[in-house]
Amino acid sequence: MIALDSIASSYRGVVQLQQLAYFLAVAETRHFTRAAEAVHVAQPSLSKQIRALEHELGAPLFSRARGNISLTPAGETLLPLARRILADVDTARLEVQELVQLRSGRVRLGATPSLLTGLLPAVLREYRRQYPGIRLTIEESGSRDLVRDLAEGELDVALIILPVAASGPALATTPLLREELVVASAIDAPPPTSADAMRITDLEDQPLVMFRRGYDLREFTVTACHDAGFEPRFAIEGGEMDAVLGFVSAGLGLAVVPSMVVADSFRITPFARPGLSRTIGLAHRKDVQPPRAARALRDVLLGYLDQAARAGTLPRGTRPVT
Repeated sequence: MIALDSIASSYRGVVQLQQLAYFLAVAETRHFTRAAEAVHVAQPSLSKQIRALEHELGAPLFSRARGNISLTPAGETLLPLARRILADVDTARLEVQELVQLRSGRVRLGATPSLLTGLLPAVLREYRRQYPGIRLTIEESGSRDLVRDLAEGELDVALIILPVAASGPALATTPLLREELVVASAIDAPPPTSADAMRITDLEDQPLVMFRRGYDLREFTVTACHDAGFEPRFAIEGGEMDAVLGFVSAGLGLAVVPSMVVADSFRITPFARPGLSRTIGLAHRKDVQPPRAARALRDVLLGYLDQAARAGTLPRGTRPVT
């Protein structure tokens, strides 16, 4: 029987990884022709490399009696070592690829407009500090559009509103924050209510500035009004976040928006308890492992949120999911 230390010594010398791969293919198929097909090489070339490997190790690795291929004691000894060596090579290749990704990779990140302005600047600043070579591509859109983009492979990860509809794609999600919604109005317009807080029913007959169709805040607000028993009245509709806030500032109506995006130049009216809020989560496709650079972004995000929660510096109107 050939000793393991002898094999290892030979491996460090002239035994080639290709020879070990050919040996493993024959050991697993017990057939030289099928092994050659599996490793995409001509059968004579594979046989030549196996003979060269046997010569270098000083022992036959296969018994070829009557056309049946079986491992010799030396082959049985080599088999687990060959598997381990080739597995270590694959692991090394993956680790090097991941290291390269962290130096010059790319992350395709999706987020809702409120998060892009209220949360992500600080997170991305820290991420760029740690990984300056990563190229960031940002997609700003409503949560439903981001879920679609994730499903179609256009994004690596996205900050979306949870839960995802049951009919949506299979996503792995991590709840992060609860986000408070408030009523924004022009600071020089009459208050929308005489009370300190509004009820949903107080929005009835109020002119609302409404987001475009497909925008999750539009669906959220309309659904809340329907649940309260009335049809909301739109003064103007069809905008994104910046446009909606601009229309509110111009006095065209009220808007239900995340509190983190409302500046002091607006009147902010909270909803009466239990209030209106939604859950923000990080998502990626279940069937696709995000690239290493995207996983590093997730770690930076989670670390930032943990530190901000401890310091009391989370964006206005948000709190950790407990």
